[in-house]
Amino acid sequence: MSKDWVNDIAEMHKKFGVREWMQEKIKNKEYDLLKKYLAFRLLMTYEELGETLSAATVQGDSEEVVDGLIDLCVFAIGTLDVMGVDAYKAWDEIHRANMIKEPGVKPGRPNKFGMPDLIKQEGWVGPDHTGNHGYLPEIMK
Repeated sequence: MSKDWVNDIAEMHKKFGVREWMQEKIKNKEYDLLKKYLAFRLLMTYEELGETLSAATVQGDSEEVVDGLIDLCVFAIGTLDVMGVDAYKAWDEIHRANMIKEPGVKPGRPNKFGMPDLIKQEGWVGPDHTGNHGYLPEIMK
């Protein structure tokens, strides 16, 4: 069983021709179409989130919750992949920034679960994805 989700998604995109399609559209500078494609993928993520939330809070369907959470990962990682972003590098940067935070309570936001919030300390430096935006700058012009 694979433990490399990023590679699994890239493999799936290759199998179904997504990468080739994307390369052709980039080469032909079809940025309006690609912007719509990005919006479509983000809307699909939003739709999956709604279905998963409904499965958890309305239907009480644990099978659909698990399926939905993985589908969210597939769309999120897949969107990074298809947009030419190095998901490993982006993950590491987010993880680095999160691990610098300290447990605490965010002022002004009640925490009814008693779990600690991730608090940015003085001098905290957020994630930096410079040089890892893939095709997004071209597409989003």
